[in-house]
Amino acid sequence: MAIEKFTEENKMTIRAGGRLDAVTSPELGEILQAIPADLTELVFDLSGLEYISSAGLRQLLVAQKQMNKQGKMYVEGAGGQVLEVFAASGFDKILTLR
Repeated sequence: MAIEKFTEENKMTIRAGGRLDAVTSPELGEILQAIPADLTELVFDLSGLEYISSAGLRQLLVAQKQMNKQGKMYVEGAGGQVLEVFAASGFDKILTLR
């Protein structure tokens, strides 16, 4: 998996590509643990993500819970199998997809 992080003022964009699973999700977890307290917008760009497992979903849920306290979170660019997993797990109702 490839992860890129971009920060601009109070907005952070995380671009993930490849597979987000039990092997790769700890890398994302480390980034999420370091979310600044003054961050008001978190955007996940999943346009390059081919697969997400329950471990990856858990990381998104952790991020959503944190951002519910301090701002907004969006997931954009998800397609194919990733959207199918979101629908099957109910995450399409938990996350703000755009």
